[in-house]
Amino acid sequence: MKICMVGVGYVGLVVGACLSEMGHDVVCVDNQETKITALQNGQVPIYEPGIEELLHRNIHAGRLQFTTQLQEALVSSLLIFIAVGTPPAQDGSADLTYVLQVAESIGQAMEDYTIVITKSTVPIGSGEKIRAVIQKQLLHRGRPELAFDIVSNPEFLREGSAIDDFLHPDRIIVGTSDARAVPYMEELYEPLTSQGYPLLLMDIVSAELAKYASNAMLAARISFMNEMARLCEATGADIEAVKQGMGRDRRIGPHFLSAGVGYGGSCFPKDVRALIRTASDHRMLVSMLQAVDRVNREQKTLLLQKLIGHFGKTLTRRTFAIWGLAFKPGTDDIREAPAIETIRALRSKHARIQAHDPVAIDNAKRALQDPLIQYCEDPYEALEGADALLIFTEWNEYRTPDLERMRKLMNGGVIFDGRNLYSPERMREAGFVYYGIGRR
Repeated sequence: MKICMVGVGYVGLVVGACLSEMGHDVVCVDNQETKITALQNGQVPIYEPGIEELLHRNIHAGRLQFTTQLQEALVSSLLIFIAVGTPPAQDGSADLTYVLQVAESIGQAMEDYTIVITKSTVPIGSGEKIRAVIQKQLLHRGRPELAFDIVSNPEFLREGSAIDDFLHPDRIIVGTSDARAVPYMEELYEPLTSQGYPLLLMDIVSAELAKYASNAMLAARISFMNEMARLCEATGADIEAVKQGMGRDRRIGPHFLSAGVGYGGSCFPKDVRALIRTASDHRMLVSMLQAVDRVNREQKTLLLQKLIGHFGKTLTRRTFAIWGLAFKPGTDDIREAPAIETIRALRSKHARIQAHDPVAIDNAKRALQDPLIQYCEDPYEALEGADALLIFTEWNEYRTPDLERMRKLMNGGVIFDGRNLYSPERMREAGFVYYGIGRR
């Protein structure tokens, strides 16, 4: 099938590459010439395990192309995916500016039956807004007879395992009110459904809400466990023991039960707030979602609170090592990462920072714009002369460190473990003052 992917950010690039891997002909379009030129030359602008190999293989096979020529790509494609950004507006709602601009371009360019598919995470009701924009452009052109259908096909990709998530999905959601589009969507995903992966048909609004509801549920589990971790600290319980006791219950399951310093990234924070905003627009009070967001905002400050509790409010001349800048392992994404927010707070108190991350240093430099922060290529380098270590990301290389080497390098043996990587008992036996999240 001939596909146009509009938007070559994280989602558009991964989905475009995976669709071409499934045998479809995909043209990816973006208005950033430098990005398109880099991709045409085989340079990948994102960090995602496996994406470089996938791109090179499908470019070489002629199934994957990159261009800035939107109109040409639109005219030659039956399926048009909208995968542009929907950044959060000031009020927490998702900004549809780029999505609706693409819809305008589709209405201005299409010459035959077209299926317009939203892959971007868009608010409930966006499908009808896109339909109205396209119809307006067709009417303006004097071509109202041109047929098109709208489909909501939300992505469920986890950064760090996005390719596997796409090619081995828990489910494929297709939302449409247009029966004409269904056989085409079934053909599109036949390479996956033939392996037994389920395709769920529903209306557009339900598909749009299913995406938000899924992310909000996962965020709620995280905030719930973080609140339980605080209760553990108040009562003397251990969150890891509580987690084991809960996770064995088949109704609950073991996933998303880890306490930590809060969720970040481009999805959970934005989607929870967008859902709160949608409810507000419909004059609904969603107290639970508001609590999920509030607990997470508070949790991101937890290591800073623990650090001030240990060292006091005056942190001038103190040196702190940071392990992990990305919001989670397997990605270089630092959007709403707890580490970034904590570093800003520490620098405002004139503390010195020595930071390490396997892949996110460049993004952190651009975000923080602070020449006094020292970025280290090796995690042990970050420990030299540090009064304390703060751990924000559970990269595998942090899980089994040389404790004796750590103790010798550090000026003070204090560890604030925001991901509960270590046994408190073992760390104390090694001579460290150890602070976990909800640990005894």
